[in-house]
Amino acid sequence: MRQWRDTQRSSGAQVGLVATMGALHSGHLHLVQTAAASCSSIVISIFVNPAQFAPHEDLNEYPRTLPSDIAQLQGLALNTTLVVFAPRVSDMYPRGISTDRSQQRGAFVEMLGLSEMLEGGTRPHFFRGVATVVTKLFHVVEPHMAYFGQKDVQQCCVVKAMVDDLLFPLRVVVVPTVRDKESGLALSSRNVYLSKEEKERAPAFYRGLCRAKELFASGVVEGDKLLGVVREEAEKSGLDVEYVCLSSPDDLQNVDVVDERGAILSGAWRMGSTRLIDNILLGFEF
Repeated sequence: MRQWRDTQRSSGAQVGLVATMGALHSGHLHLVQTAAASCSSIVISIFVNPAQFAPHEDLNEYPRTLPSDIAQLQGLALNTTLVVFAPRVSDMYPRGISTDRSQQRGAFVEMLGLSEMLEGGTRPHFFRGVATVVTKLFHVVEPHMAYFGQKDVQQCCVVKAMVDDLLFPLRVVVVPTVRDKESGLALSSRNVYLSKEEKERAPAFYRGLCRAKELFASGVVEGDKLLGVVREEAEKSGLDVEYVCLSSPDDLQNVDVVDERGAILSGAWRMGSTRLIDNILLGFEF
């Protein structure tokens, strides 16, 4: 990987990185297509990162579909060089890695003040794993630009802040969420776990987000009103909501009113054993 990277950079190629855990879908492919508009060479990393999982989570069950992932990438008609980087766990964690944080050894990266918010409330290990593996990928690939999907909005905030704090010489590009054309459900690798009935109910959360966005566009800035319509739509479809939050885009702290800085309206809910997330941006763009 490093030999290839050195060749690309010495030739003046603009190198982009799309970091994934595989099980590619149209959302991932859209990231690659977006990267191709600015980059002459693109690395797509495929690595199911153990550090992002707790002992009770679905690491072993997470879909691993490398052959079909490669086939999908080969099917893209792009005038750019695509390279798949699919390292082994031992490559990324030479000291080994356990999903039990108390048993982990070696170097890890944490973004204090951001990782604990939102998703960090129920998954305190998660963004430590994200920040660590993304740091490793940045060191290996040394991209000029890195592309992340807005669906994982907290991840975007964590990575952008980490790039600033650790002085990485690259630009993070946040790409709008890709959704099912009919239902509006955000595309996710975990959608394969949903039953037909769950797929019919799951989009209710996004309908609530859309109602909130319409309210905001009409001049409503009060958090309780914006949060209320999301919860209302979710309750209509019997969604098991974990949280709905209105957050500052700067530090992800809860806000009561959307001010001139804008806000992130986000949440998580469960469909059976499957956990889904979604969000919209109010009054700002990345």
